[in-house]
Amino acid sequence: MMEFFNKYKLSIVGVLVGGILGFAYYHFIGCNTGTCAITSKPFNSTAYGMMMGYLMFSTFEKSKKKDIKA
Repeated sequence: MMEFFNKYKLSIVGVLVGGILGFAYYHFIGCNTGTCAITSKPFNSTAYGMMMGYLMFSTFEKSKKKDIKA
């Protein structure tokens, strides 16, 4: 289990930070009319934030290059 967390710790942090920022966006800015697709409900904005956080933080992970010998 710890090996999993060590391998994906940057992505996990990205999901957590994105979720917090997504909910904060809903709470502080949000959508008053309820017609906005993402910001009308806290679940939608939190899930969207988590997805964006994962995508943004996972770009900074080091990838292992495979040595291809011909």
